[in-house]
Amino acid sequence: MVTGGQRSGKSEWAERKALSLSSCPVYVATATVWDDDFRARVESHKARRGPEWTNIEETLHLSSLDLTGRVVLVDCVTLWATNMFFAHNENIRDALEELKQEFDTFTSHKATYIFVTNEIGLGGVSENAMQRHFADLQGKINQYIASRCHEAYLMVSGLELKLK
Repeated sequence: MVTGGQRSGKSEWAERKALSLSSCPVYVATATVWDDDFRARVESHKARRGPEWTNIEETLHLSSLDLTGRVVLVDCVTLWATNMFFAHNENIRDALEELKQEFDTFTSHKATYIFVTNEIGLGGVSENAMQRHFADLQGKINQYIASRCHEAYLMVSGLELKLK
């Protein structure tokens, strides 16, 4: 698991890590494109990766993918959690339960997984209730995934700090 703030270098670090483990890794993109600016970011990510990558787009049901034997980079948990949050009408309990079930089923296949996520709770507490609820969900799923990963890294200014 690699976590950190926005634009901290998480994705590029995770991509290098995946390529160090496999000459043909899998990139699972969880993003739902909502505007032109975000579409440009997605295209930038795609352009950075070469033809050695197998790219799969899955916004909710990671458990539908069997990537046994592969090196798999999931980018990112935050967007996956966002999709699940809204799929469950902002119900944190139901969204978290499904995220955990999806994670457990997806990772039950023997593979090497790298999860990219964001630490959105490092700033102040939002005045917006929906943002506070989502920050709670994000923090809980990050803790769940981190507790199950063999290694965890925090990215700050393009530098990684090994947490475990």
